[in-house]
Order: sequence, then structure tokens, then C-alpha cells
Amino acid sequence: MKVLKFGGTSVGTVESLTSVKKIVEGRRKPVIIVVSALGGVTDMLISTAKAAAAGEEDTYLETYAKIIKRHHDVIEGMVPDHLRSQTFNDVDRMLDELGNIFKGVSLLNDLSSRSLDTIVSYGERLSSLIISRIIKGARLFDSRQIIKTVDQFGKHVLDNDATLPLVMQMLGAKDYEVAVVPGFISSDSATGDVTNLGRGGSDYTAAIIAAALDADLLEIWTDVDGFMTADPRIISNTYVIDHLTFVEAMELCNFGAKVIYPPTIYPVFHKNIPILLKNTFNPDAKGTLISSSSDASEGNSDGKAIKGISSISDTCLITVSGLGMVGIVGINARIFNALAREGVSVFMVSQASSENTTSFAVKNEDAARAVEALEKEYAAELASGELNPIHSEHNLATVAIVGENMRNAAGVAGRLFNTLGRNGINVISCAQGASETNISFVIKIKDQKKALNVIHDSFFLSDTQVLNLFIIGIGNIGRHLLQQLALQQEKLLREKALKLKVVGIANSTKVYFDREGMNLDTCLDRLAAEGLQSSPELIRDEVIGMNIFNSVFVDCTSSPQIAALYPDMLSHNVNVVAANKIAASGCFDGYRELKAIARRRDVKYLFETNVGAGLPIINTINSLINSGDKIIRIEAVLSGTLNFIFNTISDTVPFSEAIRRAMAEGYSEPDPRVDLSGTDVMRKLVILARESGYQVSLHDVISTPLLPPAMFDGSVEDFLEAVKQLDDDFESRRGKATREGKRFRFVARLDNGSASVGLEMVGSDHPFYNLEGSNNVILLTTERYHDYPMVIKGYGAGSDVTAAGVFADIISIANIR
Repeated sequence: MKVLKFGGTSVGTVESLTSVKKIVEGRRKPVIIVVSALGGVTDMLISTAKAAAAGEEDTYLETYAKIIKRHHDVIEGMVPDHLRSQTFNDVDRMLDELGNIFKGVSLLNDLSSRSLDTIVSYGERLSSLIISRIIKGARLFDSRQIIKTVDQFGKHVLDNDATLPLVMQMLGAKDYEVAVVPGFISSDSATGDVTNLGRGGSDYTAAIIAAALDADLLEIWTDVDGFMTADPRIISNTYVIDHLTFVEAMELCNFGAKVIYPPTIYPVFHKNIPILLKNTFNPDAKGTLISSSSDASEGNSDGKAIKGISSISDTCLITVSGLGMVGIVGINARIFNALAREGVSVFMVSQASSENTTSFAVKNEDAARAVEALEKEYAAELASGELNPIHSEHNLATVAIVGENMRNAAGVAGRLFNTLGRNGINVISCAQGASETNISFVIKIKDQKKALNVIHDSFFLSDTQVLNLFIIGIGNIGRHLLQQLALQQEKLLREKALKLKVVGIANSTKVYFDREGMNLDTCLDRLAAEGLQSSPELIRDEVIGMNIFNSVFVDCTSSPQIAALYPDMLSHNVNVVAANKIAASGCFDGYRELKAIARRRDVKYLFETNVGAGLPIINTINSLINSGDKIIRIEAVLSGTLNFIFNTISDTVPFSEAIRRAMAEGYSEPDPRVDLSGTDVMRKLVILARESGYQVSLHDVISTPLLPPAMFDGSVEDFLEAVKQLDDDFESRRGKATREGKRFRFVARLDNGSASVGLEMVGSDHPFYNLEGSNNVILLTTERYHDYPMVIKGYGAGSDVTAAGVFADIISIANIR
């Protein structure tokens, strides 16, 4: 025999009931079906009762009329013609009874718990009556005569001893094809008053009946395909779990997974009756099987340490602490006895090994009663100072990771807390049972969504790692980066299981955010059409406020204001990738603090493209230093723009024309004086010096300027005209260099911490002599590479190679190979 339970959404409409009818009538008989009230009707009954008690006559009558219409519509659409008239009569009689109860509540302006229990029972009584007339061969049973309860701490608790013989007596004979039983409702063993098993109690009714009759299977039909790896309303890439053990399902239910009412599992677990969770609206889906056997014995192991993640957003953490607790036998017994007397349920407990602190999580609605009960229980200890004042902390969430495979997987807890820490999520309290099937912890509620996403991502429940990118600066570099991302997104997802989502973009005037990720083909159009007015403050507040996991702040600007945001980003566990040189070459204390924050928060601050565009210069220096080498000397040509200019000068191309060509080719800044001032090279040299372990700042760099100070005044057009005055001088110097077999190079030097930049003439035997176009070259002399310096050479300018370097830094954050 099988017991099938259909929830409110499954019996809520004509369309869904058509599916229910097909499912049930296609089963081998006999079969028992347990049904909930029509979807949403229980809430309507409660709100109508409350409106009646409040004297809101128009409101309660309006909602009552909607309840009547809901049931009439289902009868009209589903009940066969020959049964329709009788069904209308029977249903209307019950609706009239309900209406009279509402009227009585309204006249008395009083809604007792007994009256409310009676009112909500009509939901299941009405639905089960109608469904018994829809399904062929169905017979209606009254669960008030079968399911009995007793009162405990003001709650209705199953009276198993009274219920079991009644189930056997009324349903065990199997003198029916289809038994229709209303779920949720019951009656008091002593008084016979109508009671219920709590919201979600229809699942529990079905489990009680299945266990009493030793059913082969309990099927729970609902509106989802099964248990998901996490809440799909919070995490977009969840998937259905094929199989769970009873223990895993219980843990997930207790910590917020609302697929099954938690008490449902106990009765069938003890009888080893499997539960199959199925979707009424997608009956062909495999669903989730819950049984006593593990994945391994089912031959279905997927190798995952954890099966699922669940959470409770309605959490208050209460802490009892004090030196007076240490070594006192029974101190915790008094805590939980006091809570039990008040009917307060605790769903997580954490105790310090020194025994001076016990913390436990309860629902917010129970917190005040819990604190009051404890203050009463420990009044003497609180008065004497043996205990500290009872502390309660609200606005929290409890998260649990669940899986029986965790007991065989070392390091799960370490990986969990490391993942949370790297994303700036502080764990307030945690607990892990000796069975190792559950690790639960309490965090701020503002971090709940972020925590669920990052855990899901980290444990590869979806086999995909996600990076969420905020790209600031959509100039040449930013546009090339977006193009490269668009070209590589699909390949990285397919081959590396890395999903790159651009969730924010900004230029100098507008900023646009989309938490779900943007279409890179249309994001610039959306920025123009829907973007907000941009400002550093807005960018900072939105990026931090989104509190999104695995975030990367990508700065493709040269803005000091944007660079000033790095400390806030890193402090909130947002990785920073910078093409912007301002921060790494600015105040030394600021540079050192950024590095310190990144280490402290376990996030990345990467700026490889600050020097040499896409060349691996900084990474190489870091590798040398980290392996114990020491940088003694650096000689470098670090400006692709200046190298292009001095490679272009000839007897037919004067200095001024070479500058214009650099502008036309896109090698220089829009104002070429930025490059010609030498400041850019100085910044790069400062960065290399700092990464090499030297405390160097811009004012420490000795610079020989290329241009007279007067040429930095006026517009770009004024400069391009005035610079012609230098053509003859540069041609004279170039000619002399050519005759001597030498060439111009703008060289940056670091020698044991002494830094300088300036124009030099190098001979044909020098590594810089044959440097072509806009290429860069760096010579690293170290303790290991002493006689033969390490040479790094290649493209040192251009938006595409710089964007590629930024892209490489982004990829390195994901730690993929």
C-alpha cells in the first residue's frame, strides 16, 4: 500500500486537481490520499477570523465571500455532473456553518484558540469532501475521528497510543479503492474538541497513517521537483538532490528547508518506510527519495561531502554566561527545563569548553519569553553576580550544511569557515554534532544570502565557481576587457567551471548595477539608458551594500577618487584588481596598509598591469622575493609610449611628428604630456621598487625632464604647436647618437634602493638597443640572477594587452588552472 499526500498548491486549482486525479486514478488500489486545504485558503480563514474578531465586518465578509467562490469554482470545474448538485449542497451546508462561526466571533469580538482551531479545520474538511467527489472510487474519512492529540505546553501533540488503533480500525480494513483523508486536522483525546497538527501538518497526518499501516511508500506531492541543494529563491544554480537519508532530510528540514514538515520524518523513519517527494505539476520528474540507506549503498554517490544547505532567517541568539557556571552540575538542565516550561523550542546549542558560556538559537518570537524564563530561573545567581545579564541578539540567521558524507571527509569545517572568512562573513556561534552530519552556525541576517551563495559555490554543489565583477572605467581598457570577457565567458564556464558575471559597470558619468549579471553585448546600452549618475560615493555604497559573494572591484581608470575606494573595498572582503597606478605608487603608508588589509581579510589586491601592461613583471618579482631571492638592481624601459616615440624619430620624422603618431596609434594618453613628463615611468619604478622590498616614494626618484616646464601650460593644441621648437635639438642629439652607433631610450633604474629616470643613449651591445615599437624590457639583477640578469620583454602599451593583463589578474583570483 502507498500513502499519497497532496499539498495546497496541488489541490488549489482546476488545473492542478486534474493532475491529481490522473495521478491517483492511475495507481494500483487500494491507495490512501491525504489532502490539504485549497492553496491559500488556510491563510484566508485565519485573516477572516481575525477581521471578524476586530469588528471589521466589511473586511471579513468580503474575504468570506472569496472563500465561498474558491470552492464553488472548483466544484463547477471538476465535480462530475451527476454529483455536482449534491456536492454543492454538502459544501454550502459547511460554508453556512463557517459563516455562523464568523458571525459569532464578530458579535463577541473574541477569537479563542479553540474557535480558531475549529475555523481553520474547514479548509481541509471542504477540500477533502470535494476531492472525494472528483476521484473515481473515492471514499471520504474524517481525520478528526482518527488522529488524536493531547495538550503539552499549550500545543497539540500527537497522542500516538490513541491514534494507532483508530487508524488500524478505520483504514486498516482496506475496504475502499481510494481513501481520502483531510490532513492537518485532529481532535483532542479527552474533550473531542477540534485540534490540528500545526501548519504543514498534512505531511504529518500522511506519515502517521503510513507508519500505522506499514505502507510500502509515502509520497509527498507538492509544487517542486524535490529537495534542492539550497533555496532556489536565494541561489540561482541549485539542483534537485536525487537521494537523502532520513537523517539528512531531518537536518535540512529542521534548519529551514520547507519542502517537508519536520515531524513528518519521525513516524516513517522508525518503520523504515521511504518517502518520495514529487512534483504534481511535473510528475515525470524523478523527485527526491528519502530512505535509511546512504548514497553509497544505493550506488548513487556523487562524491560530495555535503548534500544541501538550509537556513533560518528568523533567529535570536541567547547567551547565558558567567564564572558561576563553571563546574556546576545541572546548570544546562536548568536552562532547558526553564525553556521547556515556557514551550520555547531551541534549534541550535553552542557551549564553551570552559563551561562559562552557553548560547542557543530560538525564533525571534520566542526570545522575550525565553529571556524572561531564564531571568526568573537564575534570579539569585544574577543578583549575586555569579551570572552575567542574560544577553539576546536579534537580526541573525542560522545556516546549516548537511551531509552524512562529511563524517568521511577531513577538513570540511576548515574549508567552510575559511570560505566564510574570505568573504567577510563573521560567524557569531557554531555547533557540530559528534555524528558529523551537520555543521550549523549563526551569522548576521544581512550576510545570509551571501553566505548561502558562497558556500554553495565553494563546495561545488553546482560544479561552478562564480566571480562577480564590478568594472569601473569603460574607456579603452575597460571596453577591451568587456570584449575579452564576452569572448571567453562560455569557454571558461565549459572548460574551467568558472562563471564570470559582470554585476556593475561605471564610466565617469553613469553607473549601472545588476545583481543577476549583465548581458555583455547590451550592457553599455543599458548603462547609457538606465544608469544612475555616477560618483565615487555611490559606487562605494552600492558595491559594499550589495554584499555579494566572491566580488572583484576592477579599476580601469586613472582616477585618484576611485583609487581612494580600495581600503573600503578590501575591508569588506571585495577583491581589487587595478590598472590604476595611483594607489600602488602613492603614499607609502597607504600602499602598505592596502597590502596589510588584503592579507588580514584574505582577499586579493592585484595590480600587475600597473607596470608593463600584460607582462608578468610584478608576479615574477613576487615569486623571486617569496622564494628567498633579493632584488639588487632593476633597469627598465617602462613606457611603451616613449619607446614608440624614440623608435619613430628619424631624419624624416621629427620629435613633434613622432608624438602625433603616438597619439594617432593610441599609445599615448589623450594629453601626451602625461607620458612625456616621465611621471608615469616614475610611478611604475616606485611600484617595482616597493614590490622588491624597498621603501621608495615618488619624491625619492631623481628625474631628468624631457620638456621645459613652460610646455606643461596651455591646451594640448598649444603644446603640439610649441613642441616643434624642440625638433631641431632632438634631431641634433639623435644624429649624434646615430653616428656613435647609439639610440635614445627613456630608462628607469633602481640600484639598491636608489631610483632614477631619464633619457639615455645606449649602444648596440646593450639589451635595450634593439627594443622595437612600444615594447617594454626589464632587467632584474638579483642575488641568484647576478651575472646574467633576468630579462622580461614584450608589449608594454596598448589597451588590448593591458585589458588582457587585467583579465589575467581576475582569473588568478579564482585559482583555476
